[in-house]
Amino acid sequence: MSYQEFIEPNFVRSIDPEEFSVVILGTGTPRAYRGAAKPSVAVIAAGKVFLVDSGGEVVRQLIESSIMPQRIEHVFFTHHHYDHNGGFLDLFISSWRTHVGIIDGRKNAMKVYGPTNTRQIIQKYHDALGYDIDLRLSYNKSDTDGALIEYTESDNGVLYDQDGLKVTAFEVDHRPVKPCIGLKFEYRGKTVVVSGDTRPVENMVIHSQNADLLVHDAYNKKWLDQIAAENPELAIQVTNPAKYHTTTLEAAEIAAKAGVKHLVLTHHIPAPRRTPEAEASYLEGMQEIFQGKVTLGRDLMEFTLLPVQS
Repeated sequence: MSYQEFIEPNFVRSIDPEEFSVVILGTGTPRAYRGAAKPSVAVIAAGKVFLVDSGGEVVRQLIESSIMPQRIEHVFFTHHHYDHNGGFLDLFISSWRTHVGIIDGRKNAMKVYGPTNTRQIIQKYHDALGYDIDLRLSYNKSDTDGALIEYTESDNGVLYDQDGLKVTAFEVDHRPVKPCIGLKFEYRGKTVVVSGDTRPVENMVIHSQNADLLVHDAYNKKWLDQIAAENPELAIQVTNPAKYHTTTLEAAEIAAKAGVKHLVLTHHIPAPRRTPEAEASYLEGMQEIFQGKVTLGRDLMEFTLLPVQS
């Protein structure tokens, strides 16, 4: 009998240049929650997969969505909190390694894009992998160029413009974390905006004008206030992170002002249970502000803007 009968199959998603889709890989936060991986979004466009942030479980989440990590050559960072970049080491090696009989590994340098402190921070991750990289080059004979990283940094302006896809960075406000950017993906007349982590800012309204899909971080202020009241000794730890994020109602206001077609909430603070009652409570009041479509994002949800033409 062949070994192939005894090993787990890998389901590899095909990528078509006609497709424009968004896969929410992780909807979590620095706090660990069941069913909510650290933040990451895959954008499929122009025949490629572009990753926005790389939370700690990113490789597993890619595989769960049938996107092999070897597909990832372009990684965009919104900022450098660990929950947005902690999975980069695993991603870098996993994307480089060939999966025999399934898909070739990354043969070219990893293309890394982000705000103007990206090289300073991500290069330290790369340096930490130096011992492992040297072994893979000398002993495993991995592709030499795949060991490299090419950086493109900007807090405002076009980061990528090829094959009809344009990706634009714009500043948001996540202080004391600075710089921090949102990202706008434009492809074949459709627009996707990923907020990163931010307070409500006018820049988000400007760059999300008439967007087909806005993926925005959000927290439920009512819930957090209750948690702080019940745990006064931890009130600072509970409420301070909320000061540089956006409430569910503020996200609705942004979507309404921008004329967004579909708002997807992510980076949930705190993560709501997967029940209709919990989700309705988390979204309470949003529909009165924004009459467009609202989705409470969950890990591995997928949104298709341009389907593959049959």
